[in-house]
Amino acid sequence: MATRTRLTPHRWTPPKDAGLTGSFAPQRPAIPTRLLPVGGVGPEDTALDAQGRLLTGLADGRILRMTTDGDNVEVLANTGGRPLGIEVEAAGGIIVCDADRGLLRVHPDSGEVEVLVSEVAGVRLRLTNNAAVGHNGDIYFSESSQRFSLSEFKGDILEHSATGRLLRRNADGTVEVLLTDLSFANGVALAPDESFLLVAETGAYRVQRLDLTGASAGQSRVVIDNLPGMPDNMSTGSDGLFWIAMPSTRNRLLDTLLPRPGALRSAIWRLPDRLQPEADRITWVCAIDGHGTIKHNLYSAGEPYHYVTGVTECAGELFLGSLVESEIAVLALAD
Repeated sequence: MATRTRLTPHRWTPPKDAGLTGSFAPQRPAIPTRLLPVGGVGPEDTALDAQGRLLTGLADGRILRMTTDGDNVEVLANTGGRPLGIEVEAAGGIIVCDADRGLLRVHPDSGEVEVLVSEVAGVRLRLTNNAAVGHNGDIYFSESSQRFSLSEFKGDILEHSATGRLLRRNADGTVEVLLTDLSFANGVALAPDESFLLVAETGAYRVQRLDLTGASAGQSRVVIDNLPGMPDNMSTGSDGLFWIAMPSTRNRLLDTLLPRPGALRSAIWRLPDRLQPEADRITWVCAIDGHGTIKHNLYSAGEPYHYVTGVTECAGELFLGSLVESEIAVLALAD
């Protein structure tokens, strides 16, 4: 086993997990109506271009485009890294958060891969994860951890050092750090009027809101806390709701260990991968409004498709991505 980054555990007392009850109770099952093979592993996120074609990135670096029935799969480019979050610019460029290479732009006509941001203040980005693109060309993106790469992401959750950040690449190419001290910063989604954005903290089971305009511009607050699971990528739906991919419910052992001295967490981190805590085998996505009220909650256990890390809504359907599956799953939003 390769030597892992040494853990420096931080104590944190998580709020009591109420589970899938109350406002978090599932409203309907998350049963895919169809699965779209992608010819590879790990279509971690999904997006739709202006022509309504699906976009995703795979573990081997390929960026794919296909029709929503799964036909006409095209390889547009290969990032040479591990693409995660994927977004589309108004001009047609494809913005890719590459875990290894940083913030990229893929030119779909030529296949050129352009590096937009690979370092900030002279320090290389460690784990670029998800993004949202403004109408003026500004790109908001998350760096999940400044200590752990994607292959070691569980170490960040165990350590709970909260080194994640929210950043903005302005249209002129300059980069600003907007939020720091985030616990595995993940999904990013802009309000339709771009007056605020939401950013998920996987390791803190919550979503924060950052106001971008008005008297409260630059101020952040938690809009939904104590989620019964771990929020991942986010996207803005056609009706202005914010969709959240939920790859797993919370881990009881992790919640028990986080407030305690870190020796046991360090010991767990040294175990082989096969002995590390695993995510539940569930299919789960939910949607909230800008105030954190849950509007949709689709959940199923035991379905073939699991570890949902990306979600895009369009025309009454949800297109799900997964870090580990070999298909994009499609759910019907209405019965």
